[in-house]
Amino acid sequence: MQLTPLRSMFLVTAIAAALPVACTAQPPANPIAAPPASAPAPTLVSGLPDFTNLVQRVGPAVVNIRAEVTPRRNARSQMPDEEQIPEIFRRFFGDDMPFPGGPGGPGGPRGPRGGGGTSLGSGFLMSADGYVMTNHHVVEGADNVTVTLSDRREFTAKVVGSDEQSDVALLKIDGKGLPFLRMAPANSAKAGQWVIAIGSPFGLDHSVTAGIVSAVGRSNPYANQRYVPFIQTDVAINQGNSGGPLLNTSGEVVGINSQIFSNSGGYMGVSFAIPIDVAMSAAEQLRSTGKVSRGQLGVQVQQLTAELAKSAGLPDGNGALIAEVLPGSPAEKAGIERGDVIRSVDGRTINDSADLPPIIGSMAPGTKTKVTVFRDGRSVEKTVTVNELDDLAGGSAPRPASDSAPSRPSNGNALGVIGQDLSANDRQRMGLRTGEGVLIRNPGDSGAEAGLRPGDVVLQVGRTSVGSASALDRELASVKSGDTVMLLVRRQGSTQFIAVTAQDAQTG
Repeated sequence: MQLTPLRSMFLVTAIAAALPVACTAQPPANPIAAPPASAPAPTLVSGLPDFTNLVQRVGPAVVNIRAEVTPRRNARSQMPDEEQIPEIFRRFFGDDMPFPGGPGGPGGPRGPRGGGGTSLGSGFLMSADGYVMTNHHVVEGADNVTVTLSDRREFTAKVVGSDEQSDVALLKIDGKGLPFLRMAPANSAKAGQWVIAIGSPFGLDHSVTAGIVSAVGRSNPYANQRYVPFIQTDVAINQGNSGGPLLNTSGEVVGINSQIFSNSGGYMGVSFAIPIDVAMSAAEQLRSTGKVSRGQLGVQVQQLTAELAKSAGLPDGNGALIAEVLPGSPAEKAGIERGDVIRSVDGRTINDSADLPPIIGSMAPGTKTKVTVFRDGRSVEKTVTVNELDDLAGGSAPRPASDSAPSRPSNGNALGVIGQDLSANDRQRMGLRTGEGVLIRNPGDSGAEAGLRPGDVVLQVGRTSVGSASALDRELASVKSGDTVMLLVRRQGSTQFIAVTAQDAQTG
């Protein structure tokens, strides 16, 4: 029973005996960190900003927006379906959607979409004659939009135009000599800068919150806005802040508050704003033409993983891997191919696949741009004339070969992947070219671990197209244990590269 205390006493004694040795030990010859400087380092941050003067100056140009849907004649008293709920509430509440009479508080919908409803948001005046900027999702589907100024004057607003992709809407009210905000220069927001938001969270007009820019150029995988390089902040944004300005310490608008990431429906420290240069481009086009045009290359890109970068022979993991080149697209006409990795556009480095859509999308259709791709171990420059973005339909989901299809499975290969020939009807149904693609019957251990599934269709091994099970076996014949192979795979209408590493010698 006393063994434990004795052991403890011995340990304490041993440590005490060792302490003088530790105290007299010589410093290591090569320390892991540089020693402290003899002179103190200069202070990089001092004090906290006072936003009082800024808010007093810019506050009058921030407005409250009320968007109303009038009741429909065939409206019935029932709970709204998901598609009937205004977009602003779906974005901010997700599965915890409040319904009339529930805990939603100010700004909650007052009934199903068909039975009428009201949503509240924010916006700001951008000209003395009454142009107002806000979010698309604030006014989406509204029959009446009312803009309320800080002095309580109300105006009925006309929706000049609205763009879902950028989540920008341009409104117009009748007025002269109105207060307005100035726009910050493009790309002026930097991580670490102080920013403030003014808006109407939960209907509380002209609430001010502050924070810093957390990051810039963020893509948002949870929103259909791949052409917006978001500004991420830790500024408190909640329901009703949508459409309000994000301002720098000079009182200039650097972005439009648009979204939050939240598990609860409330602020959790991650907010997103649309950069003002993106918003202004959309607004100018909406005023001129009523719609927003964007450029496109006509490619589908995917994120580079370490395995894919290694397989492609890249010196690093930067770039956008091209998984598909659409027929007749600007990219195809310029000679860009599947398996190419876009490394830069007009000298602007593409670090991530998400960097490409905003850069190309910001170009007017007809613009010529220089695209640098990595191919077969070297950089190749292509001149591409972008055309106008359209909604290109994907192919139908791949299905196993029909009974009338040839039933020639592969004889085996180093990856253990078992393929089967496709019939002409199967290829037509999947949107494949003639003689293209091999159906995967069994992905083998290596393929399954990499994410290959039965029913996938392999289009290429590396940069070489395959159209039969025997061709697949030939291309994989030289693979050895430890080798990584890039397989271009069509799955449910989308195309992507999958890097498969041979675990050991397999014969299928």
